[in-house]
Amino acid sequence: MTNPYWPLFDLGIRTPRVELRFPDDEALVALAGLAAEGIHEPDRMPFYVPWTRATSPALERGVLQHLWLSRASLAPDHWKLPFVVYEDARPVGVQELSATHYPVIRSVESGSWLVQRAQGRGLGTEMRAAVLHLAFDGLGAAEAHSASFEDNPASQRVSLANGYQDNGSALFDREGQATRTVKWRLTREDWLARRRDDITIVGLDACREFLE
Repeated sequence: MTNPYWPLFDLGIRTPRVELRFPDDEALVALAGLAAEGIHEPDRMPFYVPWTRATSPALERGVLQHLWLSRASLAPDHWKLPFVVYEDARPVGVQELSATHYPVIRSVESGSWLVQRAQGRGLGTEMRAAVLHLAFDGLGAAEAHSASFEDNPASQRVSLANGYQDNGSALFDREGQATRTVKWRLTREDWLARRRDDITIVGLDACREFLE
């Protein structure tokens, strides 16, 4: 353990293609700069909160503030783990895993983004698989949820590739327009049926008091 007061800095997940790490401040600064490179085309909005509409340096500051808030408010009853995703030791995006009332409900949600130059190569599917391994194998989750706008087929493909099932839909106010969002659910049984043996979790035991 490199930090006895905040062991989450040592929490990570490794797959054959990517490594996910809970970020320290140095990683967050690099991530803020990465977000400014561009995540989606200007005429699209894949996020429920349109944070990418901000311009530099407000966008980068917003990334830092959001992730600092997630860190500061982390507790077993409500937590967000915004892992920085690395490909070949270079940051390419964020894969978040979150939960509310986790000790009782044992349910998690995920959200993510990749810088545009890293999209279209299967990394989204791989990094989702990584946090699902943390949830089900590491933390004993009962189910996992995700959601995406119906005009975001890339996100839907990631959910389907990881075994999620359709869980209904709802209308959402996206920048002043009613837009349908598709919901997804993955049960523990369905995850176990396709469980991978090439994903490794590091540093989890020291973090359990923060999450469970």
